[in-house]
Amino acid sequence: MEVKNPIKAKLKAGEVSVGCWITIGHQDISERLANVGFDWLTFDMEHAPLERETVQFMIQSMSYQNECVPIVRIPWNEIWMIKHVLDIGAYGVVIPLIGTKEDTKKVVSYCKYPPEGVRGCAPRHAAFRDKDYIKTANDEVLVVIQIETEEAVRNIDEICSVKGVDVCFVGPTDLSLSLGVLGQTDHPKFRKAKQEVVKACRKWGVAPGMFCSVETINEAVEEGFQFVSLASDLSHLIAGAKAALNKVKTHAK
Repeated sequence: MEVKNPIKAKLKAGEVSVGCWITIGHQDISERLANVGFDWLTFDMEHAPLERETVQFMIQSMSYQNECVPIVRIPWNEIWMIKHVLDIGAYGVVIPLIGTKEDTKKVVSYCKYPPEGVRGCAPRHAAFRDKDYIKTANDEVLVVIQIETEEAVRNIDEICSVKGVDVCFVGPTDLSLSLGVLGQTDHPKFRKAKQEVVKACRKWGVAPGMFCSVETINEAVEEGFQFVSLASDLSHLIAGAKAALNKVKTHAK
């Protein structure tokens, strides 16, 4: 079975792709959330306590269906980290805190096999059922650059100009912190930064993305963001439990 990345096709067609952030390290989470309608799940190895072996098991629990694909956010822009998560089956990588064109070039080179990059050639789970994986991986792997600092916004045009970048993804908390307006997503500085990201992405044919809550996702789509995360597994768990409990309390009254 040939590995095809439906997210890339969707973004190139100008459509919106909705996913979910995964922070809880158990296969039941990825198995169940992969079947509720998300386009992708991003396993967060930067801030959540997810180890690579756990992530591989969680990716494998998604392998029987193709509608929802696995992505991994790694802790830092390191070649060995990118290589390893791609080899265990990630369809794409999210790289945090990228600030310059040079940083971005390194990311792309780490994600691509020669001659386009320097990725080592030994895919494990990634090529399990695809004998032509090495031939198609360069086209199918999704490269997501996180825009989380004032420096990145300042260099956004150069970052988007790097061939091979698929998504520039705004991290609202880190970006607002860098701009000196932590959590103030309605602040003019933050709104202007978002506009700069969307503008540069449109210019270079890159999909703008952002981490969103249930309350902010529709506004983000209206602003032009295509690759959007609808909160996280943990927030959905808490919200669902609270909603159920409130119904019980209301009925009890």
